[in-house]
Amino acid sequence: MSDDGHEHEAHEHVPSRQRRRFPGISSRAYEHPADRSALVALRKLTGFDVVFKALSGLLPERSLRLLFLSDSVRVSERQFAHLNDMLRDACHILDLEKVPPMYVNQDPRPNAMCIGLDEPIIVVTTGLVELLDEEEMRAVVGHEVGHALSGHSVYRTILLFLTNLALRVAWIPLGNLAIMAIVTALREWFRKSELSADRAGLLVGQDLRASMRGLMKIAGGNHLHEMNVDAFLEQAEEYEAGGDLRDSVLKILNVLPRSHPFTTVRAAELKKWAETRDYQRIMDGHYPRRDEDKDTSVTDSFRESAASYASDVKSSKDPLMKLVSDLAGGAGDLGGRVRRGFGGFGTSTDGTSPKDARPPKDSPPKNRPTNETPPHENN
Repeated sequence: MSDDGHEHEAHEHVPSRQRRRFPGISSRAYEHPADRSALVALRKLTGFDVVFKALSGLLPERSLRLLFLSDSVRVSERQFAHLNDMLRDACHILDLEKVPPMYVNQDPRPNAMCIGLDEPIIVVTTGLVELLDEEEMRAVVGHEVGHALSGHSVYRTILLFLTNLALRVAWIPLGNLAIMAIVTALREWFRKSELSADRAGLLVGQDLRASMRGLMKIAGGNHLHEMNVDAFLEQAEEYEAGGDLRDSVLKILNVLPRSHPFTTVRAAELKKWAETRDYQRIMDGHYPRRDEDKDTSVTDSFRESAASYASDVKSSKDPLMKLVSDLAGGAGDLGGRVRRGFGGFGTSTDGTSPKDARPPKDSPPKNRPTNETPPHENN
């Protein structure tokens, strides 16, 4: 290290090159419970994905493969060698035997994806490559390898195909409502699968701060000297707890059309998972193996998913979730709670709320003698 300490400063966030490896790890080890339950159920449908793989030539996937091959740069030992090293390292850590093809596509928007039925392919944009440093990019590559190990690329393509097929019969009465229900459920699963892949990225990079920085850069660009991870996480807490029931409804409406959770939410969820006993057990070498996947119970997986959602509602600081939790716990006064949640239903002409406009308890009602004892009020 140089005398002025610059080398130490440049590498203070870089962990040891001796990263832990997870031989035979099942994707169930890092999958979000809602994502895991859907995948377990799909995997139990023997031959379901095989049929669609046979039909892959009829899907846009084949066209995309040719497009990336002809108009992007394939990562290899001779092209983007540093990305090739990261890819092979990620597959080694997660014990993914077949290394997926990876392409760099010219696009200023930072993005990455894992697609494919017959075999997954990973695509990263130049905007992402130019935005992230080595350790941040390592987490992204691990994220996409996590998608490949989970089989997200296969099941995502299948469900998108089924959704597009269903859209063709949307003219049937009530068809649009049914399709919207399917699409809404599909996007909810997509969002949970992204949380799963974020966890896989952390297992590969094994540097939580790098994962946080990468998400922060995706949200705010390459101005790291102007940003702070702790302040970024505080935004997620403010987003969850702030506002009233109106804001809760707006949050739902904002997230419904998205395939990814909001970036601050992803950062907060990843940090929370990194602090759990489950994560520490994986790092200590105790995790489910993929040779046990066939014995996994669908019922148990759905119970875990339901328990996870119930826990999220119970611990949430969101006003709507707190209302749901209170009502589920037997709390009464629904009308009062809703009014308080919306900050009152209106204001009087002098700017006070309807509650504030009521006469004080000690003032006598109109048309009643002042020496008459007022009736008892129920508060």
